[in-house]
Amino acid sequence: MSRTLCTIREAGKHVEQPVTIGCWLHNIRSSGKIRFLQLRDGSGFMQGVVVKSEVSEEVWENAGKLTQESSLYITGIVKEDTRSKGGYELTVTGLEIIQIASEYPITPKEHGVDFLMDHRHLWIRSPRQRAILVVRAQIIRAVQEFFDERGFHLVDPPILTPSSCEGTTNLFHTKYFEEDAYLTQSGQLYMEAAAMALGRVYSFGPTFRAEKSKTRRHLIEFWMIEPEMAFVTHEENLEIQEQFVSHVVQSVLKNCRKELETLERDISKLENIQAPFPRITYDEAVEFLKKNGHEFEWGEDFGAPHETAIAQSYDKPVFITHYPTEIKAFYMKPDPSRPEVVLCADMIAPEGYGEIIGGSQRIDDPELMEERFLQHELSKEAYQWYLDLRKYGSVPHSGFGLGLERTVAWICGLDHVRETIPFPRLLYRLYP
Repeated sequence: MSRTLCTIREAGKHVEQPVTIGCWLHNIRSSGKIRFLQLRDGSGFMQGVVVKSEVSEEVWENAGKLTQESSLYITGIVKEDTRSKGGYELTVTGLEIIQIASEYPITPKEHGVDFLMDHRHLWIRSPRQRAILVVRAQIIRAVQEFFDERGFHLVDPPILTPSSCEGTTNLFHTKYFEEDAYLTQSGQLYMEAAAMALGRVYSFGPTFRAEKSKTRRHLIEFWMIEPEMAFVTHEENLEIQEQFVSHVVQSVLKNCRKELETLERDISKLENIQAPFPRITYDEAVEFLKKNGHEFEWGEDFGAPHETAIAQSYDKPVFITHYPTEIKAFYMKPDPSRPEVVLCADMIAPEGYGEIIGGSQRIDDPELMEERFLQHELSKEAYQWYLDLRKYGSVPHSGFGLGLERTVAWICGLDHVRETIPFPRLLYRLYP
């Protein structure tokens, strides 16, 4: 009888047929003359059943030698099994050991966070961590799908930059031959230039913040999706954002149901994430906070407790719009009817996950942008090219940035962003 090489995910296509799977042993238990092998291959998990009376003595003995994370090729007949999570199991007929793993450090017992982070290269093999990374990959797929289907072009901004228009306090400094350079904390300014050439663009890449923060929402290295759109107003920008986030969440629900179940995520909360999203102004948010016992003055920025308090009133993400000009970035366009606030919005995720998107309509008036550079003491020499965008064919344009890791944390229902990326960079962690 011939055999077919396949993955665990593909096993359902070969019911009652012999297959061979390259895999690792996740766990093993024995019951007399039967051994139950919990197998994983990256595509999923599956149980292999070894019955002593149905296999050779060599196969039976080799099965008994297996330890957690030993690698092997296993051959057997795929059987339907409604009791298993995957719906199938393997009746084992053959087994070839590749390597016996010796004293695998991560066991089913409880381990501390530091221990698990020291062994992150192995921890990601666990069902929970695998599920998170699968959801992350699906979010990335959905992001690209959303923009590609709507005529956006993917553009890659530089990672090394000569300066920062928002100051260099939280930037990583490096030498660029004889010049000073910094690791980027946003590709936005470059994406504005790309939008003037291509109309609608988006970037997806790593960004870096040298913030000495240890909160559950912050990473030192994280990934951003940053669209910029020519001829798009503040209102249109908000509509695109809510459609975008709705698409991403619904895509995860459609394609990662098993992973969400592994994470014990309350799926009903995600099913409700459909555009449109509620909106409140900064003024309304301040009044809400005061009425609910928070000491807060107009002109201050919201912290995590404030965002959480506001979000608790909604079962969808909520936009907070029209922040004071003084606390927002220099490039945000003032509201023509009320210049002390800008045409911007932060999208606050429900369930206490905080801001996942920040966006605005950008200043398109060259004289006002010159004023902003003077007010913020920004280097015209380093960013004359950015001023040129308003000099040569300036148009109304808008954009936003979504932080991937916070979005993964929210959709997966995680307590900390350290689990949202394969190898997190934290304040005191650069290993592994």
